[in-house]
Amino acid sequence: MYRRPARLASIALALVLSSAVALAPSARAQSAVGHPGWPGKGELFVGACYQPIDRSPAQIREDIAIMKRAGFTMVRMGDLSWDSFEPEEGRFTFEWFDDVIAQMHAAGIRVIVDIPGQPAPIWLHKKYPGVDIVNQDGVRINPASRYWDNISDPDYRRLAARLAQKMMQRYAHNPAVIALGYDNEIGNGHMSYSPADRTRFVAWLKRRYGTIEALNKAWATQRWSRRINNWDEVDIPYERGPGPNERYLDLHRYWSDDTVGALEELEAVRKQYAPNLPVASNFWPNASTKGFDYLRAWDKISTYGAQGFYPGDPLSAAVDVMSNRAGHTTPVWFNEFTAGGGGYYGTPGRARMWAYYGLIYYAQSFLAWTFNSHSGGEEQALFGLVDHDGRASWKVDEFAQIAREFKTLKTLGFPRYDPPQVAVNFSYQSYWLTNPPPGPNTMQEYFKGDYNKFEQAAYKPLFEDNIDAAVIDFGHDSLDKYKLAILPSAYVMDAATAAAVRKYVANGGTVIMTGYSAKVDETGKWFETPLPGRLGDVFGVRTNAFYRAEQPLKVSFDGATLTGSDPYYEILEPSTATPLASFANTPQHSPAITLNHYGKGQAIYVATAPQSELIGPLVRSLYAKLGIKPGPRTPAGVIAREVDGRTLYVNTTQAPVSVSFGGSKRGLLSNKPYDGTLPLAPYGVEIVQ
Repeated sequence: MYRRPARLASIALALVLSSAVALAPSARAQSAVGHPGWPGKGELFVGACYQPIDRSPAQIREDIAIMKRAGFTMVRMGDLSWDSFEPEEGRFTFEWFDDVIAQMHAAGIRVIVDIPGQPAPIWLHKKYPGVDIVNQDGVRINPASRYWDNISDPDYRRLAARLAQKMMQRYAHNPAVIALGYDNEIGNGHMSYSPADRTRFVAWLKRRYGTIEALNKAWATQRWSRRINNWDEVDIPYERGPGPNERYLDLHRYWSDDTVGALEELEAVRKQYAPNLPVASNFWPNASTKGFDYLRAWDKISTYGAQGFYPGDPLSAAVDVMSNRAGHTTPVWFNEFTAGGGGYYGTPGRARMWAYYGLIYYAQSFLAWTFNSHSGGEEQALFGLVDHDGRASWKVDEFAQIAREFKTLKTLGFPRYDPPQVAVNFSYQSYWLTNPPPGPNTMQEYFKGDYNKFEQAAYKPLFEDNIDAAVIDFGHDSLDKYKLAILPSAYVMDAATAAAVRKYVANGGTVIMTGYSAKVDETGKWFETPLPGRLGDVFGVRTNAFYRAEQPLKVSFDGATLTGSDPYYEILEPSTATPLASFANTPQHSPAITLNHYGKGQAIYVATAPQSELIGPLVRSLYAKLGIKPGPRTPAGVIAREVDGRTLYVNTTQAPVSVSFGGSKRGLLSNKPYDGTLPLAPYGVEIVQ
C-alpha cells in the first residue's frame, strides 16, 4: 500500500505448530538456483495490485477486461484480506478467490498470492487478546489502525501459519499462480509491552547473554545505579525513550529477531506445501515504528528482493532498491509501484520513467499501487489506475505502453543480471543506534547527521558514474566478488563485520572507511582500545581525536583542493599508513586520507563524515587500478547502463536534456537516428544501438 518515499530465531516461547510446519533443516530460503521455471532472464511483468474484496462480480469482470486490453501480465492479490479468507476461526472461504484467479488465468495474467498475515482479523483480537498491542505506558490498544498486531503472540503465529498452510495447499499448483508473498509490509508493526512480551524478551536476553553478569556488562548497568540482580528485574526498554543506547539496540534486535522468526515459520510452511513456488514478499524493513534487520536475514526469507517502490529523488531510490536486492542474484520485484498516491493523481510520463529506471536497477516486475482508486478506509482518496467511477484513467494507457515496450525489451537482455562491481555497507545496527529515542543521550551530540544521508553520500559517486553497486551488510555477505568495498560511518563495528573486512583486505581487497566508523562494539558501547575499534592495524591509524571546523573543510588531494560539506573531522595518527591527502585549513593540517597495505590488499581511511565532494575524487582515482568500469557518460539527472551492446538512457528530470556520444546510433523505442546527440524530453527514455 502507498507509503511516503523513504527509506533469527523465533522468540515466541509458547508457539505450538504441527510437525507439518516445523522449521526445515536449512536456514536459507529456497534459492532460484536449480529452478529454471522460476522467473528469470527474458521475463518482465507489468500489472497492478488488485483488491477484489472491494469490487462486485460485475466490476471484477470489467476490471480484468481493462487489464487484458492493457496487456497486463501479473497481479498481486490476497494481501490485507485475512478475514475474507477466514471470516471466523476455522471457517475458510476460498471460492470467491478461486473465481478471481480463474478469470485472471483466462486473461493470461499471472498471480502473486500474498498470504495476508497482517492485519489480523478483529475476531482474532477479540478471542486472543495477546494479539493486541500494549503500549509502553501499559495501555492495551484496540486494532484501530493497520498492523496493530502483536505478531510475537503464540496464538497469532499458530493461526497465521495455519492460514498460510491452507492457502498454499490450495494454490501451490494453480496454473495462474507464479509466486507467494508473506505479510504485506511486515516491519511496519509496533512493539508491545504486555507481561507475556516481557517474558519473551527476557528469554531472548537469556539466550543472547546467558548470565545476569554478562547482561550487566553489555548494558553498562553500573552507570546511574541500574544494576540488575536477577532476571525478574529486567524491563523492556522504552521505544519512545528515554533509555541508554545499549538497551535500545537490544530492543530493536529483539523485535527484528521476532519478525524474522515469524517469516521463517511461513517459509517452513512453503517448503512443506509449495516448494514449487518462489517467494517475493513486500517487506518494509526500515519502517520507523519497528523494522527489522533484513540485510542479515534476506537469504532466509526471500527468493527475490521485493518492495513497494515510491521513489523520491533518484539517488535515494537507488540506495533503497539495492538494499532490497541485498545479496540476491535474482532480479528485484516492485510488488507495489508508483502510479499515483494519497492525494496525488499522478503525473503523465512519470511512471514510465521510473519503470525504465527500475530496469537499470535490476527490476523485473512493476505492479501499480493500485489498480482501483480507493473510495473508503484509511486510504480514501488514494488514486490508482482506474477512477472511482470505474473508468480507466490515462494512467492505464501509460502502463499499457510500458507493457508493450517491455515485451520487446525482455528479448534485449532484461531484466539485468550484471553483477555489481562495488559493495557499500549498510548496518541496521548502526542505523538504529544513531537514531535513539528522545531522552538524555550524548551520542547524538557526537554523531551529528543522518545515517541514511551518509550512506547516500558514499553511494553518490557510483550513482553519478553509472556503476552498479550493491548495498549489503558486510557482516553477513561475502565481499570476495567485489572490486571495492566502502563502509560509510560504520558506527557499530561488531566482530562479524570486522572479521569480514580484515579477511577481504588480507586477501587483496580494497576497502574505504570513513569517519564516525568503528566507534562502538556490538553492545553499543565505545571501544576501550585505540580507534578504529577492532581494525586499527588493518587501517594503520589511530582516530581517537576529532573536531568540527568552523569553515568548510578543504582537502589537498591529488593536486587539487577539494571543499567538503560537513565540518566533522578526525585527527589521524598514522602508524603504518601513508597519507594520501591532508586538510588544508585545519590547525594541524593533519592527514585527511590515509592508505595502509595490509596483507595483499589496501585499507583507506577518510577522516571525515561521508561526503561525496571528498569521497568522489578518491573513488574515481581507484577505478583504473581496480578494474572498475564506469558506465556511459551522462549529464546530471540522466542515468544509463549498457545492456548487451545497447545503451538505455533515462532522464529522471522534468527538463529536456541532451546526451552526447560518439558516432551515429538508432533509437529502438523511437526508431529515430541520432548523430552524436540524443535529445531526451522531460522524463524521456531511449535505448540506442
